[in-house]
Amino acid sequence: MLKLLKKIGQAIYRIWFYVLVTLPILIFFPFLLVTTLSEKTYPQFFWLARNIWAKTILFGMFCLPRVKREQKFEKGESYMLIANHSSMLDIMLMLYLSKNPFVFVGKEELAKIPLFGFFYKRVCILVNRADPKSRTAVYRRVQHRLNQGLSICIFPEGGVPNESVVLDSFKDGAFRMAIRHNIPIVPITFLDCKKRFSWTFFSGGPGKLRVRVHDFVDTQLLGVEDTSTLREEVRETVLHELEENA
Repeated sequence: MLKLLKKIGQAIYRIWFYVLVTLPILIFFPFLLVTTLSEKTYPQFFWLARNIWAKTILFGMFCLPRVKREQKFEKGESYMLIANHSSMLDIMLMLYLSKNPFVFVGKEELAKIPLFGFFYKRVCILVNRADPKSRTAVYRRVQHRLNQGLSICIFPEGGVPNESVVLDSFKDGAFRMAIRHNIPIVPITFLDCKKRFSWTFFSGGPGKLRVRVHDFVDTQLLGVEDTSTLREEVRETVLHELEENA
């Protein structure tokens, strides 16, 4: 009986998540739409996404961020934000962390999600990892957005790994782009997102969301040949934090 009640509670909790994802979009649809009509109004869209959409979901789910920062963002600076990826909450939590507007680079398949996908494809840089031309186009679009003073966010595992995997291998893209554009990498570890809201339907629940924002990694003196070394150093930083707090 207790197991049944627990499953019912988890099902309600998951349905409530999708309600919280959808409701702010419906209520603020006209404002969101207007702020996506031009790249010049992207900072206003980002403000709405961060302060209304993301915070409504996180606090509405009673998932309370607890952030430790080894270094703080500087206003007006551009960064390459990277983090481990294990939950849909990762998107909202990343928005919560940064007042500096940034653009997600993500899989184009997410554009198929009803309603969410409508805005996702308008404001994010989409990539088809199987298409070399798509990957090349991403570099141009990243440079364009950096020229506008924005930051970039990439989950370098390239997707959500199996839940038994602590941290999957990292792809080169985020690190190569950071080197080519001479922007600092911000390694971030999400410690509790998988526990709070994994991809397993009957799982999860309210609680704290611990986050560690690590020291930024300077790329000014690095060349493209340093990509693999940089990638592994950053991955080791995130992995160590995950293992220390398992």
